[in-house]
Amino acid sequence: MSSKLFSSAKLGNIELANHIVVAPMTRSRAIGNIPTPSIATYYAQRASAGLIITEGTSPSPNGLGYARIPGIFSPEQIAGWKNVTEAVHAKGGKIFIQLMHCGRVAHPANMPAGASIVAPSAIAAAGQMWTDTEGMQAQPTPLALTIEGIKLTIAEYVQAAKNAIEAGFDGVEIHGANGYLIDQFINTKSNIRTDEYGGDITGRAKFLLEIASQTVEAIGKDKVGVRLSPYGVFNDVGFFDTIDTDYQYIAEKLNEIGVVYTHLVNHESMGAPAVPQTVIDNVRKAFKGTLILSGGYDVARAEADLASGAADLIAFGRSFISNPDLVERLKQGAELAVPNGDTFYTPGDEGFIDYTTL
Repeated sequence: MSSKLFSSAKLGNIELANHIVVAPMTRSRAIGNIPTPSIATYYAQRASAGLIITEGTSPSPNGLGYARIPGIFSPEQIAGWKNVTEAVHAKGGKIFIQLMHCGRVAHPANMPAGASIVAPSAIAAAGQMWTDTEGMQAQPTPLALTIEGIKLTIAEYVQAAKNAIEAGFDGVEIHGANGYLIDQFINTKSNIRTDEYGGDITGRAKFLLEIASQTVEAIGKDKVGVRLSPYGVFNDVGFFDTIDTDYQYIAEKLNEIGVVYTHLVNHESMGAPAVPQTVIDNVRKAFKGTLILSGGYDVARAEADLASGAADLIAFGRSFISNPDLVERLKQGAELAVPNGDTFYTPGDEGFIDYTTL
């Protein structure tokens, strides 16, 4: 049987070498929140994938919730990312940057002076967060964004997208998943607003849709994707009664805006509840652009979903951490190296750029 996974693909007006995507994964190696030469090496090592989506990158100081995550709001960060995109493009790869504002999933010890922890509502996320200076700390109660604050935050996303294009990225992925700021607006557990950004889904999705539409206007629809995680429970978000129809509404609106892809993540393989097939099918019907699916894929399942039309591209996550040449290993049916979980988020090159190739 001929393989679709390893054949060339098209994403908007971009030609991809194959249907394999490097999923966005936080690696916490950006010392001073600036991409380093090692980060350029890391992504260049994985440039045989059809598309790389970077780790979550903050559009503003307020979005830097975790220790050592990168931003793309300063000249130094833009310059650091330019080294990354040049390294990937030199290997023939394509790369989108994921714009991730952590929102309430944050601690002041991980943020620069003057930054604020913000969210749709003043509700703290349960659990603790690692800080390099103070160890594990409880996540504080965030400041509820004012309407003016929301407009400023949207503008930060749009400027970050412009900065990304300046840095040489092929596009941006707006992170609307996994309990971060945009998902905090969508989810009824974290959003109890009664103004135009709360209430039913037309209000709770407004923040995402305004970011998406303004970003499309700023850099072009072929350069903008969105990641979503219906049924996600990460970072203290949870289920709500209208979740199925809400995500169908979001997919319909993203289709109207014309973003180039929607990226649905299913964390069932990591212990989260499975995304019902009906939800995936409804998104597939509502959104006519490229659909990327991710979550515990192997070659057989990836080929089946591509062949059936259930997905247009398939994202692989943790296996890319320990197998920089994952595309070749999958193609040959070679054994995969197992990643060392102890070095997922540690500073330095160990467990980052020292995994070997075939």
